[in-house]
Amino acid sequence: MSIRTAIVGYGNLGRGVENSIRHQPDMELVGIFSRRTELDTDTPVYPVADIDSYADQIDVLYLCLGSATDIPAQAAAFARTFTTVDTYDNHAKIPAHYMEMDEAAASGDNIAVVATGWDPGLFSLNRTIASSLFPTYQQNTFWGKGVSQGHSDALRRIDGVRRAVQYTIPREDAISAAREGNGHDVTGHTAHLRQCWIVADESEHDRIRDEIITMPDYFVGYEVEVHFITDDEFARDHQGLPHGGHVITSGELGESRATVEFSLTLDSNPDFTAAVQVAYGRAAHRLRESGLSGAFSVLEIPPYLLAPEPLEELLARDV
Repeated sequence: MSIRTAIVGYGNLGRGVENSIRHQPDMELVGIFSRRTELDTDTPVYPVADIDSYADQIDVLYLCLGSATDIPAQAAAFARTFTTVDTYDNHAKIPAHYMEMDEAAASGDNIAVVATGWDPGLFSLNRTIASSLFPTYQQNTFWGKGVSQGHSDALRRIDGVRRAVQYTIPREDAISAAREGNGHDVTGHTAHLRQCWIVADESEHDRIRDEIITMPDYFVGYEVEVHFITDDEFARDHQGLPHGGHVITSGELGESRATVEFSLTLDSNPDFTAAVQVAYGRAAHRLRESGLSGAFSVLEIPPYLLAPEPLEELLARDV
């Protein structure tokens, strides 16, 4: 029997989730719920205000909402009625988000899988696995070069910003130091440049720049460049959504050293984030079917629950 899924929100991530679901052998897409009445899609579209009336038709609800304001304001309400999967990416606030979603999901006897994607998400898994191998270790995470969806969304929420994108750019000397086991002084803040490209009225530039560089959790503590450009320049130069990154862990193993590196190169950040989110939807449904409820992070979910194949088949293939 197919897993009945639905989507809330229809930006880049929502479109990626829609496309991914269409290629899953065990899922069907019931509909997309949005505040907008007309979307460029063949999937049925319903008012998000009416979503509770579809509770008995949806097994997994994908929350394709922005982390800056939408997830904090809306996710818990959805989790009280549906099993949900989100891609909340504000690292500093994930523990609080987890606790809120745990209470909400448990109250409705649902599952809430939080902070999926690739970081947080797959990179979280790699950091935990790699660091567990060494008695003492040095670990560094690098993001980019690429478009950060969460940071770009945070920029677009600033009053007066018409269009915006944020590129995260790692320093090559910092990556080299980490690979050589000399990354002790490298931090996420010092190893990256956050480059912002903004379309806004000239009279608003100074205020918008100040709001960006003083925005906690997203830009404070980083080297930040803010560039204001025209609509035509934005359309010409900033339409792609590439991303990627590295988790590099090194340490001593008795008489030897080892380095573990996990890396991603993505043509489309939202498409890949969506693929991870969809896979964790499968796991969420299986957890719910097993009688569990509450919030789960990617660290708590066995990898075999992500795959459409049964465990016996995975064991024969991979072990």
